[in-house]
Amino acid sequence: MVTVKDVPADLFIEKLAKYLKSRVPTIKPPEWALFVKTGPNREKPPENPDWWYVRAASILRKLYLANEPMGIETFRVIYGGLQRSGFAPPHFKRSGGSAIRKILQQLEAAGLIMKIGNRGRIITPQGRSLLDRVAWEVFQELVKQKPGLAKYGSQKIYKTIGGGEK
Repeated sequence: MVTVKDVPADLFIEKLAKYLKSRVPTIKPPEWALFVKTGPNREKPPENPDWWYVRAASILRKLYLANEPMGIETFRVIYGGLQRSGFAPPHFKRSGGSAIRKILQQLEAAGLIMKIGNRGRIITPQGRSLLDRVAWEVFQELVKQKPGLAKYGSQKIYKTIGGGEK
């Protein structure tokens, strides 16, 4: 079975962002999203007008791969970067938390993630199913380009009994 780990991240995030934009009405950027920088280490706002959906798709992918609760501070570190200081050495700055918080709230309202006390958020079975389905679609597109990849997307599941394959 093809999972998120089996497809290239850039193609997967692009496809998932398009899906979120077109089919999940609870995920939409607030009015200020066009004018805001994503963190203090950035000089300008994102150039991509759909950056909100791309960030939401990226957050979903990271929650899928982590398989453990992740909070806002963890995502602030992940999306942070070096802030340039002219002639002084650059220092690491965390990303802004407001956009991440709003995206997590929207994903939670859509039922794709859920909160686990104050430990963070995890992906729900519905969210995991959605990501696996999108990964399968991305894999099918890759197979059309490179037919040799078809052998890696087999739906057959073999049970191992006594250490041998059946």
